[in-house]
Amino acid sequence: MKSKNQPKDQERRAFIKKSTLVGAGVAATTMVSTVAIADMSSDEVEKPAQKGYQLTQHVLDYYKSADV
Repeated sequence: MKSKNQPKDQERRAFIKKSTLVGAGVAATTMVSTVAIADMSSDEVEKPAQKGYQLTQHVLDYYKSADV
């Protein structure tokens, strides 16, 4: 009876080893891609856009043309 269970135990152990390796590979790939994305976004720091009223040249031109 022990000889029947032994091949199944070996198959089960081999499956667990393989799935552990696959899981570690997926985790490592995920961590590497996350670090690469984080590095790229830290280099490009955008200035926040100014909100509200902005007095620009085209606004000044409009005020001049409206003051007829």
